[in-house]
Amino acid sequence: MGPMIDDEITPVFLINGFLEAGKTEFLSFTMEQDYFQTAGKTLLIVCEEGEIEYEQELLEETNTVVVYAESLEDMAPGRLTELELLYQPERVVIEWNGMWNQDELQIPADWTIYQQITMIDMSTFDLYVKNMKPLLAAMVRNTELIICNRCDDIADLEKYKRMLKSMNTSCEIIFEDRDGEMNEISEADLPYDLNADVIEIAPEAYGIFYIDCLDKPERYVGKTVVFTGMVLKSPEFPKNYFVPGRMAMTCCADDMTFLGYICKAREARNLETRQWVRVRAKVAVEYWKDYGGEGPVLYADEVVPAEAIEEVVQF
Repeated sequence: MGPMIDDEITPVFLINGFLEAGKTEFLSFTMEQDYFQTAGKTLLIVCEEGEIEYEQELLEETNTVVVYAESLEDMAPGRLTELELLYQPERVVIEWNGMWNQDELQIPADWTIYQQITMIDMSTFDLYVKNMKPLLAAMVRNTELIICNRCDDIADLEKYKRMLKSMNTSCEIIFEDRDGEMNEISEADLPYDLNADVIEIAPEAYGIFYIDCLDKPERYVGKTVVFTGMVLKSPEFPKNYFVPGRMAMTCCADDMTFLGYICKAREARNLETRQWVRVRAKVAVEYWKDYGGEGPVLYADEVVPAEAIEEVVQF
């Protein structure tokens, strides 16, 4: 678990999810694996007691000490520093309480979150999305890996994947059923024809297009798409580049983000930020520094003024 670690820094591994999402089982399994073994001590801070407990034998074998945090006050940086002085751990593992807003987690200055994994029980997911979306968004926002378990009776996993990806575009998502990891999710019924000469992306399909193209760019390479979006320009973009996109509500009305792909167009120099345009462009996948790697890059054949779309994208 994790890269080479600086001696001055205490690495933190954060496992989060709502109650009974499977955090304790996941951590117990992980602690048994060879790659998780370490010479020093592990401090495990458990922020909620679920039905499953850690076995004493496993804790002794893995040189792990467990501390229970009853409330957010128990997670204050000063209290965490006291625990570090008391136990001198080589690393810290936090099993976070999903009912606490993770945005309120403050760790000591010499602690660094090296890895964050979110566990989701898909059999109760709809309930949490409906009632606690801001808490879910806070957990998902900075996670590297989301493990969605208990997916056995869910027909449209793509819908959930898009919703989670809208909250965190760069995370990896794994779906599991009772037999383990599900390798291939059935292709969603996309609301447009991928085999058309020109793929028309209707305004209500933009969110699906954005996430699907991000997730499976190989489907779109060489294809021509047409959609309406708002212009975003920056002095940092090279000449002839802009981003057409849409505002999206990833969590709640206060949590808006602009979703768009970089686009090269001869018309770019005449465009202004917040102007609405209809774009016809060919999709490529190339390195782009703002993506931190490869991602979709659009090459426009045509960019023309268009009517504004009032609605924001929702997932």
